Amino acid sequence: MPDLLLELRSEEIPARMQRKAAGDLKKLVTDALVEAGLTYEGAREYWTPRRLTLDIRGLTARSADQREERKGPRTDAPEKAIEGFLRGAGLSSVSEAQVISDPKKGDFYVAVISRPGRPAEEIIADVMPGIIRNFPWPKSMRWGAASMPKGMRYAGIEGKGPESLRWVRPLQSIVCVFGPEHEETQVIPFEIDGLTASNVTYGHRFHAPEAITVRRFEDYASSLEKAKVMLDADRRKDVILHDARDLAFASGLELIEDEGLLEEVSGLVEWPHVLMGEFEKEYLEIPSEIIRLTIKTNQKCFVTRPQGGEGLSNRFILVSNIEAKDGGKEIVHGNGKVVRARLSDARHFWTRDQGDLPDLGTLVESAKKFDLDLKKPLDQRMAKLDALNVTFHAKLGTQGERVRRIRDLAQQLAPIVGADPTLVDRAAVLAKADLRTEAVGEFPELQGLMGRKYATLQGENPSVAAAIEDHYKPQGPSDRVPDDKVAITVALADKLDTLVGFWAIDEKPTGSKDPFALRRAALGVVRILLERKVRLPLYKTLLGAVIDDAIFGTHVMPIDEEVLFDLLSFFHDRLKVYLRDMGARHDMIDAVLTPDADDLLMVARRVEALTAFITSEDGRNLLAGTKRAVQLLAAEEKKGTVIADGVSEELLKLDAEKALWSAITAASKEASDAIAKEDFRSAMEALSKLRAPVDRFFEDVLVNDEDAAIRANRLALLKAIREATGTVADFSKIVS
Repeated sequence: MPDLLLELRSEEIPARMQRKAAGDLKKLVTDALVEAGLTYEGAREYWTPRRLTLDIRGLTARSADQREERKGPRTDAPEKAIEGFLRGAGLSSVSEAQVISDPKKGDFYVAVISRPGRPAEEIIADVMPGIIRNFPWPKSMRWGAASMPKGMRYAGIEGKGPESLRWVRPLQSIVCVFGPEHEETQVIPFEIDGLTASNVTYGHRFHAPEAITVRRFEDYASSLEKAKVMLDADRRKDVILHDARDLAFASGLELIEDEGLLEEVSGLVEWPHVLMGEFEKEYLEIPSEIIRLTIKTNQKCFVTRPQGGEGLSNRFILVSNIEAKDGGKEIVHGNGKVVRARLSDARHFWTRDQGDLPDLGTLVESAKKFDLDLKKPLDQRMAKLDALNVTFHAKLGTQGERVRRIRDLAQQLAPIVGADPTLVDRAAVLAKADLRTEAVGEFPELQGLMGRKYATLQGENPSVAAAIEDHYKPQGPSDRVPDDKVAITVALADKLDTLVGFWAIDEKPTGSKDPFALRRAALGVVRILLERKVRLPLYKTLLGAVIDDAIFGTHVMPIDEEVLFDLLSFFHDRLKVYLRDMGARHDMIDAVLTPDADDLLMVARRVEALTAFITSEDGRNLLAGTKRAVQLLAAEEKKGTVIADGVSEELLKLDAEKALWSAITAASKEASDAIAKEDFRSAMEALSKLRAPVDRFFEDVLVNDEDAAIRANRLALLKAIREATGTVADFSKIVS
C-alpha cells in the first residue's frame, strides 16, 4: 500500500505554535482522506522551526465504489415532487429510476446512485489546497503580492486581496510525494497561490541551503539529517537536555531544568548546539528568581547552580542553531553581552524597589487609609497603588478598594482559621503592594514572591511575608496550598472577594470560557478548606464578603440570596471535581451533598466515612433496609396516598411494627449523638441496626392496610426511617 509524505516549509514558525500546528495538520489531512473514502495504517507528524511534516503509511490507492439507494415519492405523487426527487438524485427522467411496490404504501420511485471510487492522488490533490488555505493558525499573515490591496500593482505584480493565502509566516515550498514502499513515487502537484507541490525541499538555512530531492519519508529524514536538520522535535529536546546536563556537570554545576523553556528552545533550532556563557558574580546579589526570569525571558537560556549547592552560579546554558567555526566563542560573547545588559536592568529594578518613591508627599492620605508606614518601601508602594486608583475591574472598582474589601473579610476569617488578627491585617494590607514594584512590572510572574522578599527586607513578621507570596496559592491542581494560618486567611479572603465580586456583576464562567480564572479560585478555596481542615460556614462567609454598593462602584448588581446560592452551587461543582479526583464515587458525593451544604470539610468527611462504611456488611445492611423502605414510601407518595405527620404508638398493632418503631427511636438517638460529635461512621453503624427490624416488618406487616389510619401510620414509620438515615446520607442515590 502506498505512503504519503507531505511537507509545508516556511519562514520561522513561532515555537509556541509548532506542536499544535503539526497535530492540526495530521488531523485535518487524515480526516479529509477518510471522509473521501480512503483508509490508512498510521500517521505521524513532525515539526521544526521551518517546516511541518506529515508521514502517512499504508494509504489505500483508491477509494471504494459506492452504491446508494435513495427512496423517492410515490409514482402517483404530484409532478413537482417527482421533479425535485429526480434533481436531487441526479437523474434526467423517471425512466432512470426503479419502481418498488409496497403492499401497504403502494408503488414508489427509488434512485440507485453509483459512485465509482477515485484514485488517492486525485483525492489528495483536491483536499490539500483547502486544508492549507483554511489552516487554523492562532495568528496568520499575508505577504508579498498577496499582502497588497486588491487592484494595486507594484513592480508589475497585482495583489490578490483578502482572498489570498494567509499563513503564519511566508510559505516557501510544498513537498507532496505518494507511492508504494518499494516502487517509484510520484509527485502530486497541487497548486496554491503560485506554489506548486513538488519533491524538492531544503536543509538548514546556513549549513545546507541547497535543494534536496526526496522520494519517501526514509530518504527525506536521512537527507535532512545530513543537511543539519533534526526533524524529530522530541529528539531535539533530548539532545539539548542531555548536552546541557553534561556541559554543566563538566564545569562542576547542575542544570536547573525547565520543561517549558526546553519545549520553546527546541522550537527555535533545527540543529541544536549547546554552549555555556557566563556573567559577573556581582549580579548574583539579585534574587535568583529575577536572574532566572531575566535570562529565560530575554535570551531563552537556562541557568545553573553549584552541584549540591543552593542559589545560582554565574554560568548559563544557551542553545545555538549553528555549529560555529570558532567553537561558538562569538555566539557566547554576544549572548553574554545581552545577558549582562539585562541583569544590569534587573539590578536597577531591585535597587529602586528598596528605595523611597519621589512623591511621598502625595501618598499621605492613602497611607492613613491603610495604616501604612511611609518610611518602609513596600508600604509606599501600597500607598501608590491606592493613590493611582489602579483599576481592578471596571465594575468592581480599584485595587485599593479591593484591598479594603479583602482586609475586612480577612478580619472575619481570622478567628475561624485561628490566625493572629493583627498579622492578618498587616498581610492583607501589603498583599498587593508589590504590583507597584519595578521588578513585578517587568516580570508579572513574580507577583507575591517579590512582595515576600521586600517584606522580609523591611523586617515584617515571617508569617506576614509568607502570606504576601502564598495568598495567590494554589494556582492550579498541582500547586501547593498555603500552610501558615495568616496566609490561609488572606488567601481565602482574596479568592472569596474575587468570586463574590464577579458573581455580583454576573461575569460567571460559561462553557469553556473562564477569563477571570474563577474555577481556579473556587477550587483553590475547596483545596484550602479540605487540605488544611478549615471549618468555614461558607454561605455566612459569602454574606460577609458582600460590601455595600459604594465600595464596588455604581454598576454593581444587587447581591441577593439567589446569587449567593448560585455561587454556593458553583463551589459544590468544584468540590465534586476535587473529590472525584481523590477517588470518591459520584453517587457517594451526591448522597451526602445537599443544596444548602456550606461546610465543605464536613461534606468531605461524610463522603469519606460513607465510602468506607458502605462496603462493609453493616453498610450493605443499612443500604438494603433503607432502600426497601424508601422505595415503597416514594411509590405511595407518588400515588398521593395519605401519610401521617408522625408515628402514633396507639396505632401500632403488630409486634413487628412496634419493634421497628422502637429500633428507629433508639437508632435515631444514637445516630444524632454521634453526628453531634462528628463521628459519622458511628452514626451509620447505629442506623445499620435497623436492617433486621425492617426485614421483619416487611415479612409480618401489610403496609397498605384496609384501615386508612393504620396505613397512614405504617407509611409514617417508613418516613421515619428515611428521615433518620437522611441525617447521614440520601441512600436512595447510592448505586448498590
